[in-house]
Amino acid sequence: MGASLSVRFAILVAAINLAAQTSPQEAQLRQEFESGERAMRQGDLATAEKAFHQVLLRAPADVGALVNLGVVYMREEKWKPALAELEAARKLAPGIPGIELNIGLAYYRQRAYAQAIPAFEAVLKAQPDSGQARHLLGLCYLFELRYADATRMLEPLWDQSNSDIAYLYALSVSAASAGRADLDRRALTRLLEIGNNSPAVHLLLGKAYLAHDEDDQALEELQKAAAADPKLPMLHYHLGVIYSRRHELAKAELEFRQDIALEPDVSYTYDQLGAVCASQDEISEAKKAFEKAVQLNPKLARSWYGLAKIANQEKNYAGALKDLQAAGEADPKSPSVHYFRARVLTEMGRKAEALVELQATVKLHQETDSKLEQEISGKYRDPQIAEPQK
Repeated sequence: MGASLSVRFAILVAAINLAAQTSPQEAQLRQEFESGERAMRQGDLATAEKAFHQVLLRAPADVGALVNLGVVYMREEKWKPALAELEAARKLAPGIPGIELNIGLAYYRQRAYAQAIPAFEAVLKAQPDSGQARHLLGLCYLFELRYADATRMLEPLWDQSNSDIAYLYALSVSAASAGRADLDRRALTRLLEIGNNSPAVHLLLGKAYLAHDEDDQALEELQKAAAADPKLPMLHYHLGVIYSRRHELAKAELEFRQDIALEPDVSYTYDQLGAVCASQDEISEAKKAFEKAVQLNPKLARSWYGLAKIANQEKNYAGALKDLQAAGEADPKSPSVHYFRARVLTEMGRKAEALVELQATVKLHQETDSKLEQEISGKYRDPQIAEPQK
């Protein structure tokens, strides 16, 4: 997606940089660069990486080679070196939209949406008509719960994207949460128009109703999806969410386990399973599920919080503090993390530290709700929005 832009940009930079070169050394440099480009087009990333390294050994300020090496690393999912190369290119050539787009994508694909936002904003400032940057920026705002900003970004894409069911669903969730009932209904109506009664659309509608706290309508749509395609990805997850909200915990556990059997690598399913097992006093199963959840996604605050509760019950206070540290890193705005830490510190006799945590709890309660607070309160969050595919 971003790679093609950066390749075109690299070609332009290379043409400028190399146009006047005539020496044998410069010709070899050009040959190495072109070799790297050919390898990229053919998907031979190892050869491309080697070629661009060779260029940069002799010309460390070659912006095109820096960008293309960053893109190679992105394709290999080596995010840290990718960002290092791209940020070095940005320093040498600030304000280039292709570089900013790839920096945004590198953060986005790591689910680091807050860090991706400035890069996508920079692209859109330079290229206001960039539909790709607008869409990605809108999704980042949505993932960061900035619903009004997400709606503002996504709504102008209506004419070009209103046949894309994923776009319509994201727009509906953003608009509903931003208080734009008109736009929300418009998106849902269009979703029904183009859905052709498909199981996937019934699943999306079920998720939309869940986001609106309309559980009965959600269950009806999900059951329609299940009747047509019981192996639809994330279907059993959402049925489990409804049963969990209805306190039908045994049914919820069964649905989550069915979803895991179909999709064993979705962290949010293990998170939900852990919560359901904990509510049924199945502590060892809850611990196993939470541990799997954070193994798959270390940023899942609720699973760390669940592990901290189990450790605290076992009087493993040091373990509880360690898990709460991870929960706090995943969600720095959570008052519940600070309050729980205060309780654990009190149990350990560390009252002065506990008082500091209580003061932080009060401050955060006055400021805003966090993602963890919403999950603790039972608010539905779509894992495909909270944790989209790379």
